[in-house]
Amino acid sequence: MLENDLIMTRFLDRHEATLSDSDVQAVDTLMDLSDNALLDLILGREDLSAEYDHASIKAVLDQIRTA
Repeated sequence: MLENDLIMTRFLDRHEATLSDSDVQAVDTLMDLSDNALLDLILGREDLSAEYDHASIKAVLDQIRTA
């Protein structure tokens, strides 16, 4: 989805050099979601399900939202 590509590109341009291994794993986890599910999370239309409700994923999602 173009919207996700633009958002993730902007995020990586700003934060790629400073991502920890945990952050990279969280990004990978988020990228495994469907395009619509990822966009809903980024836009705050949905909350993280219990399966993905981890501090590292929350932190990366917050960074993505503000990128």
